[in-house]
Amino acid sequence: MRPSTVGMDQDISGLAKLMTTWTVEITGRDGEGRGSGVIWHPDGMIATNAHVVASDRPVIRLAGGREVEGRVLVRDERRDVALIDVDATLPILPLGEPDALRPGSLVLALGHPWGITNALSLGVVHAISRDRRGAPRYIAADVRLAPGNSGGPMVDAAGRVVGVNAMIVGGLGVAIPVNVIARVVRDATAAGAIPQHLDWAA
Repeated sequence: MRPSTVGMDQDISGLAKLMTTWTVEITGRDGEGRGSGVIWHPDGMIATNAHVVASDRPVIRLAGGREVEGRVLVRDERRDVALIDVDATLPILPLGEPDALRPGSLVLALGHPWGITNALSLGVVHAISRDRRGAPRYIAADVRLAPGNSGGPMVDAAGRVVGVNAMIVGGLGVAIPVNVIARVVRDATAAGAIPQHLDWAA
């Protein structure tokens, strides 16, 4: 048992380190409203929760500590999704498939709760809530979330982002699946809320 336990610990540590490259810290210009975000597109797109961005020009702290000014292009209160444009080239992240998750699937959550940078939480999926079309609407897992985790990534055991952490319900961490984020991006692009030169819907 000991070698496999050590191997699992190393795998989780490696995943955690990788997740930090995709996770950003979000604050208002006055330093208020601390939360997290996840890189969505390398051309400068950050996805987070609508309730995280109190300012239209939030401050984004990238991995490594560099701070840039963001510009909120979309704030979808109904789906609790916000899209932020930053003038930076960002790492590419792998997107997972929420449909492949099952109760018991291992997931990890990363964020900046209570001012603690890159806090990691590990748990298993409890349930997948679905919309009328059968597409994943929410992912509920027993990951520990706290204020400041909102907007950070939920990642599957293969290191792919499957959701954006959003809230705590009944003691469970709830994330918005990446398919919902993708729909917000497509809708915003079609509505002209995202400039045409930003090919984020691809």
